[in-house]
Amino acid sequence: MGLFDFFKGSDFNEGIEIYKNTKDAVLLDVRTQQEYLEGRVPGSWNIPLQEIGKVEKLIDKAVPLFVYCLSGARSRMAAAQLQQMGYARVTNLGGISSYRGKVER
Repeated sequence: MGLFDFFKGSDFNEGIEIYKNTKDAVLLDVRTQQEYLEGRVPGSWNIPLQEIGKVEKLIDKAVPLFVYCLSGARSRMAAAQLQQMGYARVTNLGGISSYRGKVER
């Protein structure tokens, strides 16, 4: 791994494959509802970053969570908040902008 690989971070598409192979995992899209409706990863749940507190009422803290947004900034904030809320199995996938799979509308 070179120096620039470190800054690149993990690949969104590899993260989606890990999500698909993780038992009982939930994929969270923390973009706005409008962004979500314009195109999302199939099977994802939309809980905008501003409403991330709602997760506690919907998802058990033992469930593995995979979080994404458009560029990775909001998903990074959401992942940090979820960890503060007691979710131990949180993975920030980053931004959907590099996604190469099927998009659901």
